[in-house]
Amino acid sequence: MSFCRLRFNLYLLPAAMLMLAAGCASFHHKKDEIGILRIHIESESSAQHATKSITVLRSEPVVVNISTDPILTEMDVTSARLLDSPGGFAIEIKFEDTAGWRLEQYTSIYPGKHLAVFAQWSDKKEDGRWLAAPIIVHRMAGSILTFTPDASHEEMEKWVKALNDNAKDNAKAKGSQ
Repeated sequence: MSFCRLRFNLYLLPAAMLMLAAGCASFHHKKDEIGILRIHIESESSAQHATKSITVLRSEPVVVNISTDPILTEMDVTSARLLDSPGGFAIEIKFEDTAGWRLEQYTSIYPGKHLAVFAQWSDKKEDGRWLAAPIIVHRMAGSILTFTPDASHEEMEKWVKALNDNAKDNAKAKGSQ
């Protein structure tokens, strides 16, 4: 009886080795770029545990007190683009409808406040920072946010590509549910 069990295991051995090799190979596959986005709204500093101070802009730093909970993240993005503009470039981020409504709601409630934009485009901590803090001048109807980042063109190319890859993955995941 031991002989039959040994022969049966020998038949399964190549299949088990193939599955193990495929599983190990998938663990070594690593995305080079990540696309993290956090958009926070400026807040009063009186709520100690719900707010924090951040510094935006490297050449002329500005301190902004923000709510610790983001109002939008990379999970809300449907697409991102790098736009050429006079004197530089800008980032355009398009959000899904519910996130666009959230953006519209916050910008209509908090005119004169800042939207703080955090981005990270690789695993390295130094490849992430607060990019911008545009002042809300009017209600932002629609699902698009455009801003000029405090970053290099190359950094933003990586970030925009990663955001678009994330958006495609999120769309596939939502479609399969």
